[in-house]
Amino acid sequence: MAVIKPFRGMRYDPARVGELSRVISQPYDRVEYGLQEKYYAQSDYTIVKVIKGKEFAGDSDTNNVYTRARDYLRTWLGEGVLFRDEKPALYVLHQTFPLPDGQRYTRKALITALELTTFDQGVVLPHERTLSGPKVDRLNMTRITQTYCESVFMLYPDRENRVNAILDQAVQKLQPAVMRELYENAVEQRFWVVSDPETLAAVQAEMAPKRNLIIADGHHRYETAINYRDEMRLQYPDLPPNAGFNYCGVALVSMSDPGLVILPTHRLIHSYTAKTSKQVLEDAAAYFHMQPVSDRAALDAALADAMDQAPRIGFYDGGYTVLTLKGPEVMASIAPDRDPTWRMLDVTVLHELLIEHVMGLSKESIERKENIDYLRNVEMGYERVDQGEADFMFVMNPTRMAEVQACTNAGVKMPQKSTDFYPKIVSGLAALPLGPDERL
Repeated sequence: MAVIKPFRGMRYDPARVGELSRVISQPYDRVEYGLQEKYYAQSDYTIVKVIKGKEFAGDSDTNNVYTRARDYLRTWLGEGVLFRDEKPALYVLHQTFPLPDGQRYTRKALITALELTTFDQGVVLPHERTLSGPKVDRLNMTRITQTYCESVFMLYPDRENRVNAILDQAVQKLQPAVMRELYENAVEQRFWVVSDPETLAAVQAEMAPKRNLIIADGHHRYETAINYRDEMRLQYPDLPPNAGFNYCGVALVSMSDPGLVILPTHRLIHSYTAKTSKQVLEDAAAYFHMQPVSDRAALDAALADAMDQAPRIGFYDGGYTVLTLKGPEVMASIAPDRDPTWRMLDVTVLHELLIEHVMGLSKESIERKENIDYLRNVEMGYERVDQGEADFMFVMNPTRMAEVQACTNAGVKMPQKSTDFYPKIVSGLAALPLGPDERL
């Protein structure tokens, strides 16, 4: 069962930091490409100083990115920049955003503490594989700060959206904090603190019987939370089950939420010399129906018309080609021992068949990103190919939620960068303290 608990969140005081838009951020693993400097310039109190602080040449065992994060939290709490809510609460986040087609969506999330369970217990399930490096980093951060400043983005089954209905009624009586985050600035973030006992009890009861919650974003952080919990249980074997370290901060979104959007992640190939783009297409013709099209609009239309059981991928090297897999038997011959659902994912076909088999790139080189960049912004990919900065680009359809559920239910993990749930759950809204004295 999914045990959730309200908690006394650690939050920013707007009277001290000004607009909350200046202190929130993307999750730590998105703070790259010069974003860190931009966040630092916004405010002396940016949450980035905690979740993804600057590293310096003179760092040591006693003065490093992790100890500085801890010290920021302690100092800000002592100065009143941060405060603890007096009552345990559930936190509601509505994110309203436009997509390129002009439609506006609102996705609703519940930020809460979730009791940690291992994947074999069937309450929480992964959908993507993880790497060891980020888990080491996040475990070091958790050990030193004893605080979760970010929420694992998690999906839960709720066909009738009953949890959202309960919370919608509760927030009608409350004023939201309204903010916009620097990187995904088109997204309006509305945030409420819900602490009335009746609502808390109703939401907990609604969530209690649920299983098969799927991690949408934050696999490394969830697995880190399990490792930290196990360490703390060894260190404090007599503490009760409601000790804070037995829980993880999560942002729960219904799988039936009308605002749940998955964007595609395109692959840009650069510095690749083994074959020309023409040779890649010629070799791929053994496995795909090849359809040259006149322009980008035709490519987009062909991708939009893709059938569920016929993976279709766009190719751009200055010209436009649509590649449609000839049939399931192709992938069965490439990966005979793998799950059929996994084999027919667009990203699996792309990586296992096109990038590895046809192009000859190894999994290790792909993991090191030697010849590949991952892009949400397809415009950037077209520009880089046109400017000669890249060789060609694979244009992708988004992974469907039904595919995520099918792979998860089958117990198979999708390739990395299979899903891009938009927008991200911002960091800096309500931190969950984990010290041995914390109780939930």
